[in-house]
Amino acid sequence: MTNFKGHKSLNEVPIFFSTDNNYLPYLDVALRSLMANASKEYKYRIVVLNVGLDKEKMARIMALQNDNFIIDFVDISHEFEDIKHKLKNIFHFSLACYYRLFIENLFPEYDKILYLDCDIVVLGDISKLYFEDVKDYAVAGVVEQYIKNSAVFSNYTKNVVGVDCDHYINSGIMLMNLKKLRELKVEERFVDLINTYNFDVIDPDQAYINYLCQGHIKYLPVEWNRTTCDKIICKKPSIIHYALGEKPWDNKKVFLGKYFWKYALNSSFYSEILEKNRSFDSLAKLKKARAGIDIQIQALECVLSKNTFVNMLKTN
Repeated sequence: MTNFKGHKSLNEVPIFFSTDNNYLPYLDVALRSLMANASKEYKYRIVVLNVGLDKEKMARIMALQNDNFIIDFVDISHEFEDIKHKLKNIFHFSLACYYRLFIENLFPEYDKILYLDCDIVVLGDISKLYFEDVKDYAVAGVVEQYIKNSAVFSNYTKNVVGVDCDHYINSGIMLMNLKKLRELKVEERFVDLINTYNFDVIDPDQAYINYLCQGHIKYLPVEWNRTTCDKIICKKPSIIHYALGEKPWDNKKVFLGKYFWKYALNSSFYSEILEKNRSFDSLAKLKKARAGIDIQIQALECVLSKNTFVNMLKTN
């Protein structure tokens, strides 16, 4: 474990992100919100998994460090090399979404960590999530809200992955019991499935996590992963997650987008984020809308495919 000068490592809360260069500005915003609301009773190690990033941009994020927070950028290019050519870059998902599946063996010093996506703002005390009891579970997460509220996507989870939508978690915010994940050999099994089947899916890492961890998942209240799906009731969210295509840096009118801009205003990337918003023109909006249609079509095609988790692994 990383030691903070003058503090015992037992006080450390390890929090992992993964990113590419495109998402560094939004990581900066996420970190600012997390740091503003985290309990001062603990020390936090932020680990950012990547396969090579712009050094100047990394330095701007490293400048956020203080007495309670250290930030480590960990390049996992070597560990990723053997299978990256088999991983699918689907819709708005980048290859960075797969990095979380390698944490269990890359960081043997930890038995438990928090994993967070970059497209979030944290409004509550993140230490409260970390100290949830998961000793009897592999991961803890919130049921995927978009999928649960879509007939197309709920049909996909049931008939492609083999997990009912009521038990299908969003992998963007997870409390991970690495000790249990090692016992279940989740990384090893994931690599084996990729090498053997490489299923067609619409949610790359999420499908594998839900399949491999089923029966070992703790379900958290929606406040810890409140998406912009307006059908969800959540009076006081602790984490807002701008999942799927609804991004506040594209459209300031996105539901709950005001919380993102509150923290973006003080970001060293504010001018870049603002320029991204200004460049989101009519053509970009049409492309985004088309991508939303395409992912639904892909979900339907996956259901009709013979090469699914349900069809290929139902005898296991």
